[in-house]
Amino acid sequence: MTPPEQTSLDQQFAFLKEIDQLKSVVRKSPLLNQSRRENSAEHSWHLAMYALVLQDSAPAGVDINRVIKMLLLHDIVEIDAGDHPIHAHVDMAAIAAAEQAAAERIFALLPTPQGESLKALWQEFEAAQSADARFAKALDRLQPMVHNLETNGGTWNEFNVGFERINERYLPIIQSGAEGLGQYLLARLKRFFNKSDA
Repeated sequence: MTPPEQTSLDQQFAFLKEIDQLKSVVRKSPLLNQSRRENSAEHSWHLAMYALVLQDSAPAGVDINRVIKMLLLHDIVEIDAGDHPIHAHVDMAAIAAAEQAAAERIFALLPTPQGESLKALWQEFEAAQSADARFAKALDRLQPMVHNLETNGGTWNEFNVGFERINERYLPIIQSGAEGLGQYLLARLKRFFNKSDA
């Protein structure tokens, strides 16, 4: 009979092997040097670094360690469900169902208590009700926005997206989770689009 701890290790390594596939999920956002598009694993790592570096911009009471965990986990479901750019025309209900099914499958690879705990963090991020989740969501919107600003419009050019749509889709979520970051990005956005009141 396999010792229980060995069974747990087998499950944990199966999960770690499975999530390696996130490196193959290609996003629309380019790297800042524009040599290629980033993958979802790189995006998750970069967001965790955003949380670490920008933690002073988080509202009082935010647990940055929980935020980092959420950001490392938030796109794991893309292994099954794929990445769907914010400006693409997609069936959001179908995507949500596919992501939920992916979460059930992937987190179930882990020992049950650990898998349920990590799935709960993923669900908290998705719901965006807690201060931790709102800050994590803000960073998830902020990072691609910064990439587009730094690459002279990046995917905004590709999807023919202007100031009003960006302001509507990015800023409310950023400001909800980190008001100061939202104000900073709004000023940069106005300068980028040559808005007179920037």
